[in-house]
Amino acid sequence: MRLVSGRTTMGASVEDLDLRDPLDDGTRDAILRALGEHGVLCFPGQALEPAAQRRFCARFGSLEVNVAAAGFHADGLPEVMVLSNIQHAGRAIGLADAGQGWHTDMSYSRVIALATVLHALEVPSADGRPLGATRFQDMHAAYQGLPETVRARLAGARAVHDFEKFWEMMRRRKGSTRPPLSAQQRQLKPPVAHPMCMTHPITGRKVLYANPGYVTHIEGMAPPESAAMLEYLFEHQLREEYRHVHHWRVGDVLMWDDIGTLHDAVADYGAHQPRRMHRCQVMADRPYARAG
Repeated sequence: MRLVSGRTTMGASVEDLDLRDPLDDGTRDAILRALGEHGVLCFPGQALEPAAQRRFCARFGSLEVNVAAAGFHADGLPEVMVLSNIQHAGRAIGLADAGQGWHTDMSYSRVIALATVLHALEVPSADGRPLGATRFQDMHAAYQGLPETVRARLAGARAVHDFEKFWEMMRRRKGSTRPPLSAQQRQLKPPVAHPMCMTHPITGRKVLYANPGYVTHIEGMAPPESAAMLEYLFEHQLREEYRHVHHWRVGDVLMWDDIGTLHDAVADYGAHQPRRMHRCQVMADRPYARAG
């Protein structure tokens, strides 16, 4: 395994590692350290079957069966979700609009996510240029960039995250085919509260854990004050200096830190430009401090 970092601390490439091979403890811990330090890791040139992707991801934590998967499972594996705008015989083969809009995966869950792992099988393009990039924001840096007075106000504060907020936002987009959430989906993912200034389990440093996709309000704060604070935080965390952009290539496996980053999938391609990816969600349900 060879780590190649970019010009900024966020984003790094992991070379000379075939993710189909069994992952020993030392390599797993090295990946965790790199994930905490860089936020986004790219493993280029991979050729993973869904079962191999699931096996790799399970070395880092339990895998979530996404509440929005709606039967879009690769090879019948419920932990491997298909993201795609492709249709076969008039039927979608995957969730077409996943990840669009700034958010943090699984922040709406009582047990939050450690990482998302996405494998690119088909990448949309135009004139030889890849489309559908994924943008990331560094929440270690965003926390450090807050004025000390704001950090003091947020110490001990908890934000409420609601899955329905993001779902309804996506349903309002032009051309959306998402149905309303079912009663069962709402029951599976009720609103939850998490600390806004969270200690990262790998780095041991503070991150700003609040995102515009799922956060609705701050517990115990008057509605006008909560709304004003969230407006300020959402603008602050999207500053350009905290950003990293990944331009996809077929074979890329991208692993990103869901505690220390926000992300947004750029929807700059059309239905005639096929996109297909396999997604696994690793939950933060193990002790990670040893790796850090």
